[in-house]
Amino acid sequence: MKNYIQIKIELKDSSLADILIAQLSECGFEGFEEGENYLNAFINEKEFDEEAINKIISDNGLAYTKSIIAEKNWNEEWEKSFDPVLVEDFCAIRASFHQPIKNVNHEIIITPKMSFGTGHHATTYLMIQAISKIDFKEKSVLDFGTGTGVLSILAEKCEAKEILAIDNDDWSVENAKENIAENDCSKIVLQKADSLTETGKPDIILANINKHIILLHFSSFQQHLEKDGVLILSGLLSSDYADIELAANQNHFQIVSKSEKDSWICLSLKIV
Repeated sequence: MKNYIQIKIELKDSSLADILIAQLSECGFEGFEEGENYLNAFINEKEFDEEAINKIISDNGLAYTKSIIAEKNWNEEWEKSFDPVLVEDFCAIRASFHQPIKNVNHEIIITPKMSFGTGHHATTYLMIQAISKIDFKEKSVLDFGTGTGVLSILAEKCEAKEILAIDNDDWSVENAKENIAENDCSKIVLQKADSLTETGKPDIILANINKHIILLHFSSFQQHLEKDGVLILSGLLSSDYADIELAANQNHFQIVSKSEKDSWICLSLKIV
């Protein structure tokens, strides 16, 4: 059984939570729980880099406590606190122990465990909003960094003809597989991968990751996306916009829409 490390960071200013989530995500943290004046962050014990974490925490003028949490305890913890998520009348995300949600176009059942993507975080919410504005019918889709698989599942419900979901984390791939089965999806191919090398040329690329990974793969997005395709990006703070806009221009992308929630942004881009 995998053990995870939980760090609890006491926050003097709750606005720091978004910045810390972005920074800790780049260090391998996979799950976050925000409370009043604190942030809990979870990482595979084998991935924990104490020196890097100490620098992030000290640079923000904060302190943290560390504890070991077993896989089964994490599952119990999210089950206690996981509430359904509604993204307007377009999509509802719930756990299997919740009652069905009516009066929405699409309902998704998710067991998140330690994977990212339940709809609770602003970036997933923004990605779902962006998906609601695009025609997925008979389109091919790449979900880069699939996490729980929630965006791939939604793409199938929006009538995409084929979806390739990739992630470089064994835990996420295992979790996405369970969620794909739970939602009776048949058009999603799930793979462990960390690049776009074998992904073909989809009509739509979804990438809800973080600025560092997005910048690293911008040229690959341009090479693999169909000429008239759409690239949807999130996992980005408002302060990341200038860097993303520069990389977009350098790789012949145009930003065609931008949305924002809780200091996070989501961008839709096309090749020009």
